[in-house]
Amino acid sequence: MERTPETDLQAWLADRVVRSFGQVDRVDDAALRRLAAAALNGSAVGARLPIEERRRVVEETMHAMRGLGVLQPLFDDPAVTEIMVNGPDAVFFERDGRLFRHPRGFADRKRLTDLVVGFFARGDRAIGETEPLADLRLPDGSRAHAALPPVAPDGPVFTIRKFTGIRPDMEALVASGFLSAEAAAFLQAAVRERRSLFVSGGTGTGKTTLLNVLSASIPPEERVVTIEDSAELRLQGLPDLVRLEARGPLPDGGGAVGLSQLIRAALRMRPDRIIVGEVRGAESLDMLQAMNTGHAGSLSTGHANSAADMLSRLATLALAPSGLPYAAVVRQVASAVELVVHLVRLPDGRRAVQEIVRTMGAEGESFRTVPLFAREGSGPLVRAA
Repeated sequence: MERTPETDLQAWLADRVVRSFGQVDRVDDAALRRLAAAALNGSAVGARLPIEERRRVVEETMHAMRGLGVLQPLFDDPAVTEIMVNGPDAVFFERDGRLFRHPRGFADRKRLTDLVVGFFARGDRAIGETEPLADLRLPDGSRAHAALPPVAPDGPVFTIRKFTGIRPDMEALVASGFLSAEAAAFLQAAVRERRSLFVSGGTGTGKTTLLNVLSASIPPEERVVTIEDSAELRLQGLPDLVRLEARGPLPDGGGAVGLSQLIRAALRMRPDRIIVGEVRGAESLDMLQAMNTGHAGSLSTGHANSAADMLSRLATLALAPSGLPYAAVVRQVASAVELVVHLVRLPDGRRAVQEIVRTMGAEGESFRTVPLFAREGSGPLVRAA
């Protein structure tokens, strides 16, 4: 994106504030806003601008200095659930399940890079040429990920998956068409009856949302341990809840705590149920063993293209660390996972349950399954014939 008088004015004002008042990191937002307004109003540039235009310039300069620049209004909008930056002039966002392109972007790669580096630095995460990839969990539960050149040759890639604070209940999911009332009642009963359940689907299909909603059916007297790579679950109504979160390596390369370690630790905490936010590696074996050793009713999610694909993927993930023949691993998966709920995005952008499948056992290296509910195209989710 080319430089414009508007972006140059914001850069000039930010520089003017820093030059006039020195270090502003310890100045609160209200005081910094007053400093920026005073600097603009007292300049020849500001004198030529209408009052409303001055207010807008001050606010956007604040966003650039303290927030996310042109992304800040998207971050502040509760209807926006994801922000995706594919370089300085390609900003997209998701609202109500649909993707839109933002009409604004960044002046150049440097502006975007500076914003990303500063944003992660405020969260005590280093990112730069030597460490071009970084993840960050924000205080409000939102997650950020960034990739800088050289791994992103077209310019910085920056993604924020927002935690909006809105926790839908099952009634809201039914009303939105996410699933049918009959399927909702079936899943709620399955959780209460301690059926081990897996939620599968692609990125952004609502796996964590459904897991949060299903947790409301767990009896409050049970002890639940959640295990996540990055804490996103917001379980409510569970007084005896333990939350565990994985940790990456420290600067010296040591100190990493993975999901497998956390699952094994959870087994020593006397859990009634274990909930693993997402299974995607060798920890799948530990999760399956936990499900098969007295922790029925455990819940988890994973990435897959269908319910059948999720079962096969679980077996593949557990194969190497188990050292067992594939057929034996298939039997272990079939014994551990009773129900698979697969989620998709419909053509109109809505998230929805595509199918609910019951696992009936294994035959050699294949799973025996029975479809319970299915959706044809964008039609309603109905009980399978």
